[in-house]
Amino acid sequence: MDIFGGEDSPPLALSLSCENTWIESMLSMGQVRIISSSTISKPLAILTARHASHVQAAVICAKIHSIQLRIRSGGHDYEGLSYISDIPFVILDLFNLRSIKINITSETAWVQAGATTGELYYKIAEKSKVHGFPSGVCTTLGIGGHFTGGGYGNMIRKYGLSIDNVIDACLIDVNGTIHNRKSMGEDVFWAIRGGGGTSFGVILSWKIKLVHVPRKVTVFKVQRTLDQGATDIAYSWQHIAPKLPKHLFIRLQPEPITIGNGNKTIRVSFIGQFLGRSRKLMNLMNDEFPELRLQQNDCIEMSWVESTLFWAGFTNGTSIDVLLNRVVENKVFFKTKSDYYKNVIPKQGLVMLWEMLMDIGNIFVQLNPHGGRMDEISETETAVHQRGGYLFKVQYTVYWSESDGGIGAAKRYVEMSRRLYGAMAQYASSDPREAFLNYRDLDIGCNESNVTDFGVAEVYGTKYFNNNFMRLARVKAMVDPENFFKNEQSIPPLPSSH
Repeated sequence: MDIFGGEDSPPLALSLSCENTWIESMLSMGQVRIISSSTISKPLAILTARHASHVQAAVICAKIHSIQLRIRSGGHDYEGLSYISDIPFVILDLFNLRSIKINITSETAWVQAGATTGELYYKIAEKSKVHGFPSGVCTTLGIGGHFTGGGYGNMIRKYGLSIDNVIDACLIDVNGTIHNRKSMGEDVFWAIRGGGGTSFGVILSWKIKLVHVPRKVTVFKVQRTLDQGATDIAYSWQHIAPKLPKHLFIRLQPEPITIGNGNKTIRVSFIGQFLGRSRKLMNLMNDEFPELRLQQNDCIEMSWVESTLFWAGFTNGTSIDVLLNRVVENKVFFKTKSDYYKNVIPKQGLVMLWEMLMDIGNIFVQLNPHGGRMDEISETETAVHQRGGYLFKVQYTVYWSESDGGIGAAKRYVEMSRRLYGAMAQYASSDPREAFLNYRDLDIGCNESNVTDFGVAEVYGTKYFNNNFMRLARVKAMVDPENFFKNEQSIPPLPSSH
């Protein structure tokens, strides 16, 4: 079993005394930063583990002292649940556990939970020009949390989600025991792939299967305004994008802009990646999606690792060294909601969406197609239910800054987000209206920090996992019956009455 113990830090003995405060014990090893008191809820401490045994000690001692554990890998939880709780809690920060070991011969890699997607892409490129991995376009995502929520990226139509390419994992359970896939059992291994790993234990590392990519891929970004027929093209996109060949992914991204006369309009970006050369792409697009009018000069050929920079918003020619940057420079406040669509949005629905986007102003929306490999994977293969029959997934994100008005701006934009979400209900999936766990949204249902009511959990759990929720709850009852690992949207143990 490969758990990647940190070479620069000795193992912490499991006989660590919990008679006094475990925080004092950790502090003596230089592993904890104490947070100063404040009027707002803050952690008692932040434990920055450097070895698996530090994580084991954190779990054991937090359980003994009834201190809630919040687990952070990349810190990208959209509702900040890795940082906050209304009861005494400690943050277990895994960012130092970031080793990546690539084995090109077996086409596999062991990746620790604290590594980022950018670091993974960089390490793969160091070893091979014809291997990659299907994962998110943001390069500062922590692997631990990203995978446990599914892991969505622009190779989804060719290779599925990140979790569809995970073949082993290292997990610390509620008793502090380290498990691999064999010892944790197939039920737990199933649950942590998409069911939110922090409900079942602490993920230390994942073993992934690398995928094949060509030496050159082609990317493009074509933009059309309403005057240029954006509505008709967007309507066609809904029919075409989920049915294109697997090696072509086209995201639709509408945004409100102000034009020269001061009026607002909508500009729709069609952002694509083709696992092949531009000439083949042009032939394909002329046959399958002529409405977009893609031109040869819209296409840019580059290596796969360079394409990860394109998707992350870096300018062409940027050094791939930026993939090693772990800190997000431009920080804004935002609220995100998500939807799955099984049917196309009619043109009148698109017009309504455009009008609401122009009214909100500070918003971006992304429509990401399914189809391809996703249609071939059973809805019960992993905890992620949304497979065949789904056309696309949508992310709605409103954003603001302190200069927009502080708390007042937050309330205003969140309310507009909810109004938009309500308006799109008539077109989105229903019974339940589904959501994506990696785009966590407490609006769809949540418990309080130290309470897990099964009825409440069943509401949000069904929206995230549909029919897979009950199996997740059964697994939870097996491995954590006392519900130590919990947060506002965690999986509860299945009650004996069910």
